[in-house]
Amino acid sequence: MPGAFERYLETIYELGESGGSEVRVKDLATSLGVSKPSVSEMVDRMVESALVTHDKYQQIKLTAKGKRIAKGLARKHDTIKHFFTDVLGVDEALADKDACEIEHVISDKTLDKLVEYLDSIQSS
Repeated sequence: MPGAFERYLETIYELGESGGSEVRVKDLATSLGVSKPSVSEMVDRMVESALVTHDKYQQIKLTAKGKRIAKGLARKHDTIKHFFTDVLGVDEALADKDACEIEHVISDKTLDKLVEYLDSIQSS
């Protein structure tokens, strides 16, 4: 899945979780720093891929498939950021920025090992 799809999915998920689940094109455009036409085009592509539902001028909703992918990305992001800030002592803003980049390329196996490691040092 292209990184742009993932970025949009994660942003829709985050906006929905923090704002009461109603996400509109203008909200997504503002959050991502892109134009409304760019968002509309990407959302149309995501509808075709069964990742979101969206009727013109209505809210954007994640499908079950889209939500599953978005939750996985959020888990990756949170785990990586936690490791960077709490274990390595990286500044939170930089850790957040780096986690955003890494979450799209880290494998599930490597993430599982990172979770195991974090669990082991917390229980020590």
